[in-house]
Amino acid sequence: MIPMRVIALLLCTFLGACATTPPVAGWETRLRGDAVVMLGEVHDNAQQHRLRLDVLRRAFAAGWRPAIVMEQFDREHQAEIDRARRERPADAQHVIDLAATSVKSTKGGWNWDFYRPFVALALQYDVPLIAANLSNADATRIVRGGYAAVFDSASISTLGLDRPVAADWQRAQESMIDAGHCHALPPGLWPRMARAQFARDAVMARTLSEHAENGVVLLAGNGHARRDIGVPRWLGVDGSRVFSVGYLEEGDDGSTPISAFDAVVRTQAAERRDPCAGFRAPLDSMR
Repeated sequence: MIPMRVIALLLCTFLGACATTPPVAGWETRLRGDAVVMLGEVHDNAQQHRLRLDVLRRAFAAGWRPAIVMEQFDREHQAEIDRARRERPADAQHVIDLAATSVKSTKGGWNWDFYRPFVALALQYDVPLIAANLSNADATRIVRGGYAAVFDSASISTLGLDRPVAADWQRAQESMIDAGHCHALPPGLWPRMARAQFARDAVMARTLSEHAENGVVLLAGNGHARRDIGVPRWLGVDGSRVFSVGYLEEGDDGSTPISAFDAVVRTQAAERRDPCAGFRAPLDSMR
């Protein structure tokens, strides 16, 4: 007689009915000590958010205590994050209510159902939760008027925005902006849009550097996590401490090269409408 466990194994092998736990990736061992880690994302992909959360939970359970830095909070709302934590130390939603730019928006804004668990993780382990993003309003000012429209000369120097950008870096950033706006922007606008993206990355990099003593993790879009054109290029810390993970979708158009990351996690593509259908670029506000 064939043992039942063998029959069960054969059935799940041939019918695909086995429920398996994904193996722990070898790169997760980098999430410790004073590591500076970028965990990318496609913003509306729920599977990617779950996988990243699982990775961080394992790292915290193993003893890592990094600051959690989030693109989803604009930098001017750090005081609200800190106040919310003082008022209700275990209430992630209270942090979002006080500090998020758009709490209820899931269209044209952040879906906080995806990000609330990361806020809760920071509160659970009482690690710093840091707002890192340049606001859309400041980014628009930079597109219109350059870095001086937002930063004084000392800040421009501190952020590294006074240094020349290499030609290949500039081209890659402009290409990403063109693709991200469905090829609807006039080429003359690309350098100005790239300037705003450089400012975002430089601000995030500065924030990471300021909180990197005991390790830090950035939660941000894959473009910011890229080593070749994103936040890592602006960092002023030892490069050996930096580790970048891209969370990419199967069947993407290849516009994000896997070589731009130290590790890549592939997931199914999220179900979404064609983002370019009926696309209208906000050209008037940029001119």
